[in-house]
Amino acid sequence: MKLSTFMKTPAFNMTSLVSSLFNSKKAVLSSRIESMKSAESALMTFAMNRFSDVDIMLHPHPDGSVSNQKDADSTATHTLRIFDTKIPQSAVPLKKGLNGSTECQVYGHERKKKRNEKAADDDFVIHGIEVTSHIHQEDKTEAPLVLLHGYMNGALYFYRNLLGLSNQCFGGTVYALDMLGWGLSSRPRFETTVEKKKRGFTKKKSEEAVNDETYAAEQVFVESLEEWRKAHKIDKMVLGGHSMGGYLSVAYSEKYPERVERLILLSPAGVPDDQKVDVEGRLKEASMSYRVVIGLVRKLYDKGVTPAAFLRTLPERRGRTMVENYIERRLPAITCPDERKNLSEYLYTNAALPGSGEDCLNKLLKPTAFGINPLVYRIPSLKVKHVSFIYGQNDWMDPSAGVQAKELCDMRRIEGNDDIPEVQVYGVRDAGHLLMLENWKEFNNAVIMSAGKEHRLPRHASKPFKVAESLSSNFFSPPRWGNSKEEEVSVSS
Repeated sequence: MKLSTFMKTPAFNMTSLVSSLFNSKKAVLSSRIESMKSAESALMTFAMNRFSDVDIMLHPHPDGSVSNQKDADSTATHTLRIFDTKIPQSAVPLKKGLNGSTECQVYGHERKKKRNEKAADDDFVIHGIEVTSHIHQEDKTEAPLVLLHGYMNGALYFYRNLLGLSNQCFGGTVYALDMLGWGLSSRPRFETTVEKKKRGFTKKKSEEAVNDETYAAEQVFVESLEEWRKAHKIDKMVLGGHSMGGYLSVAYSEKYPERVERLILLSPAGVPDDQKVDVEGRLKEASMSYRVVIGLVRKLYDKGVTPAAFLRTLPERRGRTMVENYIERRLPAITCPDERKNLSEYLYTNAALPGSGEDCLNKLLKPTAFGINPLVYRIPSLKVKHVSFIYGQNDWMDPSAGVQAKELCDMRRIEGNDDIPEVQVYGVRDAGHLLMLENWKEFNNAVIMSAGKEHRLPRHASKPFKVAESLSSNFFSPPRWGNSKEEEVSVSS
């Protein structure tokens, strides 16, 4: 029977077929969202049970938050809350559709709009975790810590750090957010509105306009974070960002320096100038298999194909296996099978949900994580007084870039410009790019020192290596691509 004849038969109903396919896709989406929520909840339990630095018991509350207590009769030491914050679509510079709205691929699929309802009035959702420590009540006036994750990660990549950090400073309050387009935050279609603005950053002792697309992509995350801050009535914050989250933290600090008390860059992407780095020389030192893979990645990258998009093309079983192997290879410090399983589920479902924020990657970074507008030249112009870099000892992000930024700032401060940031560079032992998971205690101490609270650390605390002036020390392993577990092509950063 010809297809045209078949389609005319009573048994065939195109509307039913389309409806069935749509409902099936919707069911898969809902299932993955629930799976990610379940993994998030499990990682929160690990945070409360194993990474609080106190002996505790868990006590759930009717509102969904959880507190921990030293025993059933004592005062809770921490409260951990999952929350969603609505921010107006109109504040985020994304391209609007014909009806004036920005289509959202995750939140918003649960209901149909009324015929006369204005879609432009819809809100985006920023998903996050808030941890409140009740140990140091006298420090509540301090600025809270806000943590931003890296590419293809989410707020719960900091699950090992949240409680310990809240114990020592930040007014006892630490937030970790799923940035717009990732995790359980809204995932709008990522098409920026390019507004031609003249913005110059010092580069090679001259100023040149920032690429319009890069600036537009940065502003999506900058404005969504600013709307979140306003919604929570936070006057000033200590802002910490990992990898690409570090890059975007700098972009936010450029526009809203009055809201950033201190900036903490955790193995940040986009710092060095690739014109000053022998990229091809490093590739020649790498293994043949790595060079082949990186060549393919470059071609796909130029076409806008992201690692997460590639993962979504694989059968689910194969995709899950790939992520599980990645966690096992990159994070040997996680020895608990249940912990590793839930982190793998968290990472896989994050990548398997519809792509959104990931689509900005090639507008911000080059394939080898160099910035299109390198941060090394932008940091000296920040109006934030204190900036810290924290790298892993075996990090594939090059610590010398952070040291170069420090040297540029120190030079200008010596010349008498006191408005230039004071920069520190720290190294965390036995850790790579995912330092917050690999050596969480020393990572926490590095963050606390970056906040200017070193005096609050116990005497026996393992303190990070502090770079004095240059990388003359042999503390950091030389960045080498494709010759170690840390340097293999990864599915996230």
